[in-house]
Amino acid sequence: MPDNSRPRRFSADVPDLHGTQINRLHSKFATQPFRPLPRPTGNPPYHVELSQILPADAMQSMIDARKMVFHTVGDTGGVKNPVDQQLVVNHMENDFQATDPVDRPAFFYNLGDVVYFYGEESEYYAQFYEPNSHYPAPIFAIPGNHDGDIQDQSVPSLQAFVTNFCAPEARIAPASGDAPRDTMTQPNVYWTLDTPFATFIGLYTNVPEGGALDATQINWFHSELSQAPTDKALIVATHHPIYSGDSYHSGSQYMDGILDAAMQATGRVPHLVLTGHVHNYQRFTRQYNDKPITYLVAGSGGYWNLHSMLPAIKHPPTPIEFPYPMPDRPDVSLNMFSDDRHGYLKMTVTPDAIQGEYYTVPRSQESWSAPASLLDQFSILLH
Repeated sequence: MPDNSRPRRFSADVPDLHGTQINRLHSKFATQPFRPLPRPTGNPPYHVELSQILPADAMQSMIDARKMVFHTVGDTGGVKNPVDQQLVVNHMENDFQATDPVDRPAFFYNLGDVVYFYGEESEYYAQFYEPNSHYPAPIFAIPGNHDGDIQDQSVPSLQAFVTNFCAPEARIAPASGDAPRDTMTQPNVYWTLDTPFATFIGLYTNVPEGGALDATQINWFHSELSQAPTDKALIVATHHPIYSGDSYHSGSQYMDGILDAAMQATGRVPHLVLTGHVHNYQRFTRQYNDKPITYLVAGSGGYWNLHSMLPAIKHPPTPIEFPYPMPDRPDVSLNMFSDDRHGYLKMTVTPDAIQGEYYTVPRSQESWSAPASLLDQFSILLH
């Protein structure tokens, strides 16, 4: 997502910001090109078993308790103001004080833009390793557009992301400095996380605004949907959002088409779609062939500049009521949003449901020790 200090460019057919369009075509005003993907560091179909990452006793406790807790949010890089990122991490760390170990998050799933403005190795200490130096669980990630963007054309796109998240074996990361954290061993920049109660299919939507996938990744996505277990929650994660009521990016008609084509081709419908890119929080529900799909925008993880919602949503002539049917998409309803505070999601998955909680954290001028505030709570039934 572009730095807001840069000039914005819009073509004549971009909707009036006072409208309520929640996804649009971006190609006519996108300025960053598609970047070639790095070679995978693992073997297809690019799966990671959570049991390969967590200790055996932690996995057994999770299975016995029949639930798994995890954190998720994106756009965490604190490039201009590290305080916002640190406040989010500090409050996520508080969740590990839960008395019962199975109530503590098993991992953090980052939705991309781990570092800004360019995904260089030199940015990883200040924007990833040092802020997370006391976060006690593994951190998985899909790349965002800024992770894949490059300033030095001699450096391959995503080289630093691969070094830190797709290493052939776990080792102390070269960029971790005095905040040692092992590299992750994800086998590719798009990959699937297998857990006891959920399958996470993570896409890399590249650098162009609105996202861009090549045929190889699209075919892989269809295959992963087809082969995902039917007795677990099915979660799709993508950096660029499909729906968004913000006034800066909007959602992506392109990614909407990618997911619809995949669902039509495979007959599989995800229970939850996790996205970032837009620097706020939004929750949508879409009715698809009589099945509800929850779409979350969670790009409020630490980047300094939050994105406001459209005036027609935030400051309408009469207050909107939730769920709010989107005028341009009657099958899509907005259920909740927050655009004035950073925050994070704590998710709990069981064999029967996904429970979601979105927490906002104090602003930098407020007391840092104030507790996180529960803003949104929701449940997604799996059967």
